[in-house]
Amino acid sequence: MTTPVLIVGGGPAGMMVAMTLDRLGVRSTIVNIEPRPTMHPKGGTQNSRTLEHYRRLGLAQAIRRNALPGPDHSMDIGYFTRLSGWELARITMPTMREAMAALDVADPLAQVPEPLLRCNQMYVESLVFDRVSTLANVTLRYGWRCIDCAQDANGVTATIEAVASGERETVRAEYLVGADGGRSLVRRTLGIRYGGEDPLKQSFLGGTMVSSHLRVPNFYASVPHKQCWHYFAVNPELRSNLLALNGTDEFLVNSQLTTPDDTPDAAAIARRFEHSMGRDIRVEWLGHWTWTAGQALVADRFVDGRVALCGDAAHLFTPTGGFGMNTGVDDAANLGWKLAALIGGWGGPRLLTSYEDERRPIAVRNTTMAKSYTRNVGNVPIGSDLEDDTAAGNTARATAGSFLAGFREEFASLGIQLGARYDGSPIVAGDGAEPPPDTPAAYHPSSVPGGRAPHVWLGRGDSLFDHFGAGFTLVRLGRDAPGGGALEQAARERGIPLDVLTVEMPQARELYERDLALIRPDQHVAWRGNVLPPDPHELLARVTGS
Repeated sequence: MTTPVLIVGGGPAGMMVAMTLDRLGVRSTIVNIEPRPTMHPKGGTQNSRTLEHYRRLGLAQAIRRNALPGPDHSMDIGYFTRLSGWELARITMPTMREAMAALDVADPLAQVPEPLLRCNQMYVESLVFDRVSTLANVTLRYGWRCIDCAQDANGVTATIEAVASGERETVRAEYLVGADGGRSLVRRTLGIRYGGEDPLKQSFLGGTMVSSHLRVPNFYASVPHKQCWHYFAVNPELRSNLLALNGTDEFLVNSQLTTPDDTPDAAAIARRFEHSMGRDIRVEWLGHWTWTAGQALVADRFVDGRVALCGDAAHLFTPTGGFGMNTGVDDAANLGWKLAALIGGWGGPRLLTSYEDERRPIAVRNTTMAKSYTRNVGNVPIGSDLEDDTAAGNTARATAGSFLAGFREEFASLGIQLGARYDGSPIVAGDGAEPPPDTPAAYHPSSVPGGRAPHVWLGRGDSLFDHFGAGFTLVRLGRDAPGGGALEQAARERGIPLDVLTVEMPQARELYERDLALIRPDQHVAWRGNVLPPDPHELLARVTGS
């Protein structure tokens, strides 16, 4: 079998690469061990940038329409001594319905067209898989695994095997994407190692953790507190956290094992959950699996010849902050258009290496921030009298609650979500302007080349992003802005997909600070100016890696 791009791993990152390629008319094949996405709980956050990518592909509305735990389920984060005990702190968050309703009255320059969504990854993966299955440019080999791969100057040869039958097939591809997770065969075959520090050692979210999927039919009736999406039990005896999944009776609970060599003990986990609840309750256990918390690992290289790593194959996160899967999706949006350009003949030799130049620093940034949030979790002051109905107990609870109330940014972090910048990239045509500050808590919109294109509402529900083309888009800020004819002509001659969009809103011109902005397929600003450069070919050669 031959395919332009072979994608090993069919999770969110692998599917995003395939969908991005499809949008630009390029074929790919996904090889994935499982016959379809597995329905066991994973990450619970689809952040704003991930939803922007899904919006670009026409998927965001379907994901929100089918999202669980549902549009009116509370998204609050609650901290309790035990779930039937004292409430220590609560971080209030809008429900999905409230967040979407706020868009109707949003300022034209509001920067979040797609509010963050709390919906477990397993539900979203299933929806995305259903969409990918319909794409004519995507061949699915789910239920197959890659057992080896090797590259030469002209392409990559891989051997894949059907899991059920053992049948083997040779696949020849121009490029290969390793999106095959933390134990990536592709990464190991290339001899690429993870770099980073050892996992944190602390009282919670440090070292070996066990996640458990459970069904608790009477949970909400048994907890005497206002509903939450994320529940934490914090007391001198134990720490645990529990996330709502389907909004009725299914949950994910995390607890910590004593040593890395421990294995999940169902009876011990059940006792811990009962102690977290602070009362007896009927539970059906659906599954257990272990993972490592407090790690921040990034591959030494993201690109080797014609092979690129993406998602967990390129970086491993501790889950605090919900950055892991979302960083992988953002990787894929960056990588996908570059592979399409190379296959289509309009990308140059520096384009694939620019993927590592741009995305590896973001992986380091995001894993570092996630680990810092995890370190905060381990520092919660838990007095020995926290559960006592005494004056000392009241003081201990107030102290712990004040500390916990400061965790709000862990559950928002808009700067991390939208603020990724590619300053210094060889395919970004900088203009010497100072980029905005990189702050985890706040996103600073700017058209300085390298960052996400600033967002503008052109009308109610009408996002500027909805008008960008599948390839590059030259945005004219104002009817009197220079025309794009010379750039369009140069793009045609080079085979580069380019749309020209005129935006007459004065606020947009003020936000962008220039009359023209060239937007890449991943919605990052490639160049800006008040007039087109004298040689449009030179500009296009740079931004496409030629």
